[in-house]
Amino acid sequence: MAEMRRRGYSIHREILDEEAVEEMAEKSHSKTSLCDKVKNSMRCSGPRVKSCLLGSFPVVSWLPRYSIRENALGDLISGISVGIMQLPQGMAYALLASVPAVFGLYSSFYPVLIYFIFGTSKHISVGTYAVMSVMIGGVTERLAPDSEFMKWDNETNSSEVDTFTRDAERVKIAAAVTFLSGIFQIVLGLVQFGFVVTYLSDPLVRGYTTGAAIHVIVSQLKYTFGISPLRYSGPFSLLYTVVEVCYLIPETNIGTLVVSIVAIVGLILAKELNAYLSKKLPVPIPVELLGVVIATVVSWQANLKDKYDVDVVGVIPSGLQPPVFPDASLFSQVIGDAFALAVVGYGIAISLGRIFALKYGYKVDSNQELIALGLSNSIGGIFQCFAISCSMSRTMVQESTGGKTQVAGALSAMVILFIALWIGVLFEDLPKAVLAAIIYVNLHGMMKQFMDIPALWKSNRVDMVIWVVTFILTVLFNPDMGLAAAIGFSMLTVIFRTQLPKYSLLGQVPGTDIYRPEEDYSQVKKVPGVLIFRSSATLYFANAEMYQDALGEKSGIDITKILSAKKKLEAKRKRHEQKIAKKAKKAAKKNKTNMEGEPEGEEQKDVAVIEVDAEPDPSLPRAIILDLSPVNFLDTVGVKTLRSIVRDYGEIGIKVVLACCQTGVVDNLQTGGFFNEKVTKSCLFSSVHDAVLHCQSTIPHCYDESTSTHF
Repeated sequence: MAEMRRRGYSIHREILDEEAVEEMAEKSHSKTSLCDKVKNSMRCSGPRVKSCLLGSFPVVSWLPRYSIRENALGDLISGISVGIMQLPQGMAYALLASVPAVFGLYSSFYPVLIYFIFGTSKHISVGTYAVMSVMIGGVTERLAPDSEFMKWDNETNSSEVDTFTRDAERVKIAAAVTFLSGIFQIVLGLVQFGFVVTYLSDPLVRGYTTGAAIHVIVSQLKYTFGISPLRYSGPFSLLYTVVEVCYLIPETNIGTLVVSIVAIVGLILAKELNAYLSKKLPVPIPVELLGVVIATVVSWQANLKDKYDVDVVGVIPSGLQPPVFPDASLFSQVIGDAFALAVVGYGIAISLGRIFALKYGYKVDSNQELIALGLSNSIGGIFQCFAISCSMSRTMVQESTGGKTQVAGALSAMVILFIALWIGVLFEDLPKAVLAAIIYVNLHGMMKQFMDIPALWKSNRVDMVIWVVTFILTVLFNPDMGLAAAIGFSMLTVIFRTQLPKYSLLGQVPGTDIYRPEEDYSQVKKVPGVLIFRSSATLYFANAEMYQDALGEKSGIDITKILSAKKKLEAKRKRHEQKIAKKAKKAAKKNKTNMEGEPEGEEQKDVAVIEVDAEPDPSLPRAIILDLSPVNFLDTVGVKTLRSIVRDYGEIGIKVVLACCQTGVVDNLQTGGFFNEKVTKSCLFSSVHDAVLHCQSTIPHCYDESTSTHF
């Protein structure tokens, strides 16, 4: 490697400007018209139909080639493990969505089967997810609050919530918002809008999920303490809820609190033991399932519901629900929430999908993933499921237990189907406090994301600010509003970064054609008579004025002052010329002297006093090179700025040339009217070194005393 670094290379060629490069490379000026592009996209052929079919139904391409010998055992073990894990998580996350626990089982069955057919990731485990569930819960509790379902109980002479009617309404709302979010995802996928996830940077997603986890924790406090706080919505609702919980703590149900503490401690200890024995065990111990089974048995034997008033899951109907089209009248009320669910669910799923695709060397189609998740949610909404995404914990279990393909996900759905059809009724005595404990323990991974803050402080402080602001906005507002505000703030940071770029003067690394900022490198040398200026950001309307100001500051040239002084001097010279001409005319009329006499001498004397120096100021550079290599595009304001710089500095005798190799920027200059009869493509070079050599070779001829300096 060291020997390769010592190898040198030499290039001998002429200095090439943009005109010469276009001539040598024979630039093509023909472009495909929009009409032709539409025609090409509409053409139909056998290979194209086959490719479209395989792309729309990925299962058709990989299932016929499925290797039973290599994949079957791993997928079987993985599917059973994930299915067992889906049971307690599905029931627990149903509480977050504020719907009966059995609907968590439905949401772990139908969408998973749909994704098996249409999904492209082999390893992610789709299904219920805490963040999505709490967003659903915010919608259901906002549109169907307890206060609207109060009824009078004659036996107790008090009002109580009609839970049956309330839950039925909340299921309708959850199904409607889930269906609509699926439609959004399908539409975005069909219009090839998968790149929308690029607006969800990793710091934004991690800050958002951490903030959403705080909402999840607070929403489960009522099950931990056995209290019934009021439901708040809108900005600062989380703070109001915390205050309400603190106010109601004296009313804590001791039996429920004891169950919560025992469940949390037991789950933590069991998970630590699981992690300790992970290398010795072929599959992880199903800690959550064991906890659910044990808690159900204890609750049933000890009759916790009747003796200690511990809230339990309640009736779990056997079988599956028939399909019902969601109530369309609800769509207008949940359209904003549906879009937020669509973006968040897709962003989390595609992020995990790409991680495992990169690890195992296959490709995840971002647009097809949108369609797959959209179909999972829209069809799931018809079967009264709530919105799903990808769970990190289940995905890790699926991958670590040997899952190789989407078959593992389909098998996990079969496990849920078996539970829903036959044994779901056995969990009716399960305390809800245990499900809340499962949620708390599963959120420990998200809580570890707070360690991102010191790491980002060291690596990129702008990303750290995005993380912190996203977290704060998500905590202060509802998750959907917090997400929108966080995306807006993230995009503002991009604008700020382009408005506040780093401006540098470049020097040459001795003996090379490499140029680096003078302030960052001690050995780079200034090119005599040539100033090389570069901005770290693209040039457009938001920073065009700052670009000009920075050039003046870095070069030490107050172009406005110099041009103003020059104009005043020109005006003074013209006034003197007019004055001398009048004197000469007056003298000629009186015939006191001839035209070659004293007046002419006076004129020569006066002109000599105000004549502009032919030699340029030695403190000024002879040429300025604008390095546009970091520039991605130029808008009309950017083009006008460059044109103004070329004109203004040219008027004071400084030659300005551009260095840029990006075809798009050259096209922007062309269409923006930068080039004309005086400013041609001969002032544009593909590299800084070409521009430097050009300036060095032409400087002796640029400042001829008899001509003005311009292109």
